[in-house]
Amino acid sequence: MYLMQSIQTQPRMLAMKLTRPILPETGFVRLPQILAIIPISRSAWWAGIREGKFPKGIKLGSKTTVWRADDIRTLINIGR
Repeated sequence: MYLMQSIQTQPRMLAMKLTRPILPETGFVRLPQILAIIPISRSAWWAGIREGKFPKGIKLGSKTTVWRADDIRTLINIGR
């Protein structure tokens, strides 16, 4: 048996999952954030960097790469 409270909160939870990821105005973004906005696979993203299609990242550590939010915003605007 469903409680009325759980039925009322369920649509709100679905709406939260359907919201679009937000790109910050300034700062850095990591690959999962980029791939949530740009529909491409990880391997295609890295191949695009090697080919010069996508901006190069900034290495913060041996396993951490970030990209400037401005560079990603420019990439999105060029693609439109």
